Amino acid sequence: MAQPRFFEQPPSSTLAELAALTKAHLVDASRGGLKVKGLASLDEAGPLHLTFFDNLKYAGQLASTKAGACLVSPRFEATVPAHVTVLRAAHPFRDFVQIARELYGDTLRPQSWSGNTGIAPSAIIDPTAHLEDGVIVEPLVVIGPGVEIGAGTVIGAGVVIGPNVRIGRNCNVGARCAIQCALIGNDVLIHPGCSIGQDGYGFIFFGPSGHTKVPQIGRVLIQNNVEVGAGTTIDRGSLRDTVIGEGTKIDNQVQIGHNVTIGRHCLLAAQIGLAGSLTIGDNVALGAKVGINNHLHIGDGAQVTAMSAVKDDIPANGRWGGYFAKPTKQWFREIVAVERLVRDGAQNPKGEGRE
Repeated sequence: MAQPRFFEQPPSSTLAELAALTKAHLVDASRGGLKVKGLASLDEAGPLHLTFFDNLKYAGQLASTKAGACLVSPRFEATVPAHVTVLRAAHPFRDFVQIARELYGDTLRPQSWSGNTGIAPSAIIDPTAHLEDGVIVEPLVVIGPGVEIGAGTVIGAGVVIGPNVRIGRNCNVGARCAIQCALIGNDVLIHPGCSIGQDGYGFIFFGPSGHTKVPQIGRVLIQNNVEVGAGTTIDRGSLRDTVIGEGTKIDNQVQIGHNVTIGRHCLLAAQIGLAGSLTIGDNVALGAKVGINNHLHIGDGAQVTAMSAVKDDIPANGRWGGYFAKPTKQWFREIVAVERLVRDGAQNPKGEGRE
């Protein structure tokens, strides 16, 4: 059985063309006419592949690579095997990504899984919903009353969209998503299995006598050019709105609680948990499995190390980590101090020689 290909194979390009695209310097101009038919990692590349090298950790793979050409920074240029054509680049990986985006543009935005170019017959669309020209609706979609969807948007199979939701132009909503109480901007990519706009976790706690649910009457606002990873949940606000700022990229299986405000161009890695009513500034980066307590403020440009638990505000441009999170320099000093105590205790378990 032939192995299937899920993306279109790009036409071959010459090394001279790729160098011109990225402004990389082709060290041996006589090789400019050589063809590249694909991209690959150092260890899997063949003579017709372009690869890149920018990390000494993979020096062994570079030495044994069979690649035809390699993007590499000037400091590592001399380590490239003689049979590999060198494209000298200040930022090899960045240039490699630029080429990948050019050659494999169909991977950047999911297409219709069923090959639809219009509205599937099995879709259920309320007569009061308004879909602009060019919207693609996959099979078994349910679109409620008063919904508005902009031109060029793709709604994946099995998606359910609640009343009065607004989705902008050139968006993609992945299969099996459920969206309610939300206003979504343009060029938003929502991967499969997301739940957006459901109740936030709001209760008055009465202990043994039970708990009283607090009405959640806010919305979810997702601004332009946001990406939401598969299986992510974004609760609607209780009073104010839950807001995801322009250009923010959210990984898979992230939980965003009610009333959370996330600024512009933030990066949230997988399995993050954000408790309600916290505020995250612009250009914040949160590592995988970070947990942040409610009602906190994370300043612009802050970074939090993976698997950290945050219980205090973080100032702008802070670098924090640990459990509980604190400035990373302090955290590292404490780790070293504890390791020293353990080591000293193991060497002198009875405390001999101590006063």
